[in-house]
Amino acid sequence: MFGLVAPLLFVLIWSTGFIVARAMVPHGAPELILAIRLSATALLLSGAALYARQRWPRGRRLALHMAAGAMLHGFYLTLSWWAVGHGMPAGVMSLLGSLQPLMVAVVSVALLGERLPGRAWGGLGIAIVGVGCVLMPAIERSGAGGIAILPVVAGMVAVLAMAGGTLIQRGAIAGDGIAVSGAAQNMGGALVAIAATLLVGEYRWDGAPILWIGLAWSVLGLSAGGLSLLVWLVRHQGATRMSMLLLLVPPLAAIEAWLLFGERLGAVQLVGFALALGGVLIGRAQGKRVEAAVVEPA
Repeated sequence: MFGLVAPLLFVLIWSTGFIVARAMVPHGAPELILAIRLSATALLLSGAALYARQRWPRGRRLALHMAAGAMLHGFYLTLSWWAVGHGMPAGVMSLLGSLQPLMVAVVSVALLGERLPGRAWGGLGIAIVGVGCVLMPAIERSGAGGIAILPVVAGMVAVLAMAGGTLIQRGAIAGDGIAVSGAAQNMGGALVAIAATLLVGEYRWDGAPILWIGLAWSVLGLSAGGLSLLVWLVRHQGATRMSMLLLLVPPLAAIEAWLLFGERLGAVQLVGFALALGGVLIGRAQGKRVEAAVVEPA
């Protein structure tokens, strides 16, 4: 029974990542929110690792965990939340995040010498055309409905950072326990978010209830509940089926953003959405070499 409910529950939880960001950033500086969130998650998972008696990594292994966390949680979340806070629709940012597995494949070709099948290149091309269809109409519009270039660039760089962190995850540290890995990596991400907070120098926090609710959901719902479900699904249903579930996240996030914040997509953008997700699906259908690596949500 749980095997039937778990996928639906996971997609619902995972889709709220950028919805939470969209709700919280009007009430607090995104860098500060993330610094608190990642620090709290690191403490929570450290306690879980201690309870499970998982051995804490040391030396080079710890440095790799910290580096992966800095990219996956620190740079990815900080840049993507900043983009959402400066006009990037939550559904569109979620769509950009879904390109990460193909980005990992391309980076693996460029840096690690892996070979990428032709069908995967075709899927990447279709996905890029789709993303262009989603972004260009919003960029070209003037006024409140438009997206400035800088948030788009920040969103793209965020996805590249996530891909880089995923490549580190695929190395020697992949066999470490989930709790201790999450603790070390959230710690690495927290250091980036703290540095960003100090660099930007914005400490806005109006204490609105949505801030505390969003923070609690981010730590307990997304990081603890969502990540636990993710691991259970990968181990019991396989990474390929898990990657297919992730394709449901951007459309659901777009629907939630429309219902909650009135974010709308035009006809060309809806076609682009379908093209982008179709391209990702084609690119993922390549067996183990291009199989999606699962990462932390927004």
